[in-house]
Amino acid sequence: MDAALEGVVRRDRRVVVTALIAVIALSWAYLLAGAGMGMSAFEMTRLARPGMADDVTCMAMMTPAVWTPGYAILMFFMWWMMMLAMMLPSAAPMILLFAALNRKQRDSGRPYVATSVFALGYLAAWAGFSLVATMLQWGFELTGMLSPSLVGTNVIFCGALLVAAGTYQLTPIKHACLSHCRSPLAFLGTRWRRGARGALRMGVEHGAYCVGCCWFLMGLLYFGGVMNLYWIVGLALFVLFEKTIPAGHWLGYATGVGLCVWGAALLGVAG
Repeated sequence: MDAALEGVVRRDRRVVVTALIAVIALSWAYLLAGAGMGMSAFEMTRLARPGMADDVTCMAMMTPAVWTPGYAILMFFMWWMMMLAMMLPSAAPMILLFAALNRKQRDSGRPYVATSVFALGYLAAWAGFSLVATMLQWGFELTGMLSPSLVGTNVIFCGALLVAAGTYQLTPIKHACLSHCRSPLAFLGTRWRRGARGALRMGVEHGAYCVGCCWFLMGLLYFGGVMNLYWIVGLALFVLFEKTIPAGHWLGYATGVGLCVWGAALLGVAG
């Protein structure tokens, strides 16, 4: 009986891990293919490099986008898939722990809820962020702060964005959200709710803490290039390290200081 139960546990864990890997892989594939923008992410990254405006191929992408409802939906999915690709790896420990605790609930005869319900709540929180990011992108493009290749064009805008992101890295609210993200067991232990509605609510809450922790960092894509792979991969790795390594809080503080210095230097040049 114990061997059979252990086999079920291993099978459930494999299902959750496989599903996570599949969603992350599909998100990255969609992103690398260009997220429906007509160019791959590699070409968009090349387009974001200085001096590429004279390239004949790149000049074709320099026409400002027409923001139709269909284009807005496309941009929303671009942001959402990007957030899944970047954030799900760092959320995996929380999702796997939820799955383990959920199995214990089932083994004790309590109602079982699919792990996908919790994950759906997490994804919903980032969908909300993606909606706001899409609206901001529209506004920044409209005012000329973003180029048609989705890179920051105004030095003052870029410098202010760096300073704002760096300052947020130093705030108590940032580190309160980071503490929740770094402590999956404490989060689930104090906020556990039964049933599908409870699991969905826990997923949304955890996603909200992750958004609160990382939203300004994700905003740096307006500076480096919304589809710039160097920035996308760099930010994804930074978030993963900030949430998982022992010195994560200190990494956040150090990065905040560095961003403030960088932004101040840009503002000094602009002045």
